[in-house]
Parts: sequence; structure tokens; C-alpha cells
Amino acid sequence: MESAGITKQQANDFCREILPAVSRTFALSIRLLPGELGAAVRCAYLICRIADTLEDEPDMPAESKAALLDLLASCFNDARSVAAFADAAALITGDPAHVRLVRNSNLVFAAFRALPEKTREIVQRWVREMIAGMRKFVLAYPHGVRIQSLDEYKEYCYYVAGTVGYLLTDLWHEHSPSIGAQRYAILRTRCRAFAEALQTVNILKDVARDAEQENSIYIPEELLRAHGSSHATLLAPDRLRGTRDALATLVQLAWRDLESARAYLLLIPRRAISIRLSCVLPLLFAYATLRDLTRTPQALVRREVVKISRAEVKSLTLIGFLVILSNRGLTWLADRAMRRPFVLVP
Repeated sequence: MESAGITKQQANDFCREILPAVSRTFALSIRLLPGELGAAVRCAYLICRIADTLEDEPDMPAESKAALLDLLASCFNDARSVAAFADAAALITGDPAHVRLVRNSNLVFAAFRALPEKTREIVQRWVREMIAGMRKFVLAYPHGVRIQSLDEYKEYCYYVAGTVGYLLTDLWHEHSPSIGAQRYAILRTRCRAFAEALQTVNILKDVARDAEQENSIYIPEELLRAHGSSHATLLAPDRLRGTRDALATLVQLAWRDLESARAYLLLIPRRAISIRLSCVLPLLFAYATLRDLTRTPQALVRREVVKISRAEVKSLTLIGFLVILSNRGLTWLADRAMRRPFVLVP
């Protein structure tokens, strides 16, 4: 494969190199996936990160963002759009790794075009739906996202996360012989909750950072007002109790979705071990993070991002990999991470 002088090797090398620079959680999980499946998930993730970088661009007018998102969506079917997008995206600023990713989008799409046709169709379908959702919210909130209702929150999470759940599950079915039609159908009933649970945990741990650095507030205004707070007073110390009570609704939503996410993981056949491995770490980290979020009430007012310790990350990774073939072992480990920090004694 060559696209505008780019070889498949060059495209894949760039994608592998940039992935850990733009991913805080998922780089390791994606690297666990073999061959064309791994390449497909890597490409899809990087294109999603490009779209997310456009959505978060602080200085660009909403109409310009929407136009760039339209151009990005057209890159799947029109090779000429890739060059046009790279030129237009030269104005993007911010985190150097994300800027580099956007400005080298031609390499990502070259890797995409090297994928099998059916795989390309799956990636294109779901990533374009995500991009369309981002465009909708960019235009709805030109001065920064301000989610108004719980229904709107769920719609937003569908576009930016639920679509990924469907994308991954479709790719599992396409590339894993052990995930036949019946198992695939069952997994599809759980996959949206799997992805949206991880998204809600990320939103909850980044409330202050999103509000101050990204000018985005995803906590529904109606929830905040019901408890005596609001978007305008989200980080005010004297409204902390009301803000925390509003967040509790999303915490309960996250716990409920995490249980569906656990069921999703346990339904993946043991023979699809690389897929189970790629799903287990984000799930365990989400359990541990949500546990800590419920136990650090002052983190929000101090503008802190809740993160589990490096020692717990290593411990959950090690034991998660050791028990990956045992549904009972994975259930025990998730329950343990949910209750208290899990750190192996050195």
C-alpha cells in the first residue's frame, strides 16, 4: 500500500509511536491486540483523538470546528480531503503530542486505507457517527459545552463513548473466530454500557480540569440546580455539598454501568484472550478510580484530579493478567478494587 508516497510501514510506525503520547489509559490495552485487529483499533482510536482535539480547541470558532469535523469525516472516502484537512488543521494549538497527531493525520489515514475492506467499513461507520455527535455539540454550545439535562448527558456519552463500544464489539466479531453470531449479539447488548461507564468515570475525575482548562461542564445543570448549585458555582467552596449531591447521581450511573461492563468482559470467550486482556485494565482502573472519587470529597473544591497510585496500577495489571482466564478470579479482583486500594506487598 502507498498513499501519496506513504508506505504502509511508515504509516503504522507513526501510529505506534504517537499512540502512547496521546493516550493516558488505552495505549497498553490497544498494544495487546494482535495483527489487523490491533491496527484497526489503533487507527480508530487515533482518528477519534483527532476529532476530540478539534472539539477541545479553545480559540477556534464553533463554525470553524464544525467545518473541520466535516472535512475529517470526508477523509474516509476521499483521499484528497486528507491533504485538505492537514492544511486546514495547521491552526490547531495546544498539547504538542495532539497537535503532532492532527498535523500528521495523513499518516493515520494511510494506515486506515491499508485495513481490510470490511474492517474499514466498521471503523468508518462508528467514527463518523462520533464525529457527527461532536459536531452537534460544538454548534449547540459555541462557547463551551454546558450539558443541561441527564438525557442530554446520556446522548453526549453515547456519541463520544457508546459508539466506541459498538465499534470495538463489531471488530471483535469480525476478527475473532471464537466470537460467533450468538455471543456477538449478547455482547452488543452490553457494549454501550461498557464504554459509557469508562466515560462517566473520566468525566467525574476531571470535573475541575474540564471546567477550568477545557471550558466544558458535563455535569447537567438541572442536577446541580436541584441540589442548590449550578454551572456558575460548580467549583465554589460554599456550594460543595450541593455539587457533590448532584455528582452522586452520575456516580450511581457509573456504578450501574460498570456492572454491565463487568458482565461484558466476562462474556468474552476465554479463547479470545487478547481481547479479554485489552478490556480488563480499563475496567479495573475505572473501579478503583470511582472508589477513590467517592472517598475524597475535598478533591473537587481543591481542583484535584483523582488518580489511583502507580503501585495500584501495577498490582491490578499483574493480577488482572494472571486471572484473565478465570471469570471467578476477575469477579473477585473487580470486587476487591471496588472496596479498597489493591497494592501488592513488595
